Amino acid sequence: MSLGENYLMIVKKRFQGVKELGDKTISRLSKEELNWAYNEESNSTAVIIRHMSGNMVSRWTDFLTSDGEKPYRNRDEEFSTAIASNEELITIWEKGWKVLFSALDSLKEQDLLRNITIRGESHLVMDAIERQMAHYSSHVGQIVYIGKQIKNGEWESLSIPRGQSDEYLKEMLTKHNAKK
Repeated sequence: MSLGENYLMIVKKRFQGVKELGDKTISRLSKEELNWAYNEESNSTAVIIRHMSGNMVSRWTDFLTSDGEKPYRNRDEEFSTAIASNEELITIWEKGWKVLFSALDSLKEQDLLRNITIRGESHLVMDAIERQMAHYSSHVGQIVYIGKQIKNGEWESLSIPRGQSDEYLKEMLTKHNAKK
């Protein structure tokens, strides 16, 4: 497998991992919790979901052939505090990810060094992918943090639980037949 093919495979896996962290957190929150914000300057999980999906649909639709900031996108509306049901939010969330993964699946190694535009600024495809990975990872981190704030003692770790690092390392070393 070539370097470009490996990169595309890895980046799809990383985006899927980011999505899964969001999925797990979102599934643990009620409608009220999804719409909770710490203060007026903070975003709720619902707002972050709307923003991420709007960004994904805009950036990844016709990814190679049109500017990533589509004329139909209303970014400011994504930050409205309108209350939405869990079902509505999941539909919005899944729509964005579907567009992203469809675009990634269509990319070929030779596309990675092509230039695309976002708000009129030229980016290599590889750079645009990394830009979006950083953007979405930061927002999913916010979603997880909000979930931890809301759930507090009821929160179940999405990774290695506190106090279990050594046990986890031993499991991984055994699994991969490695030595510490």
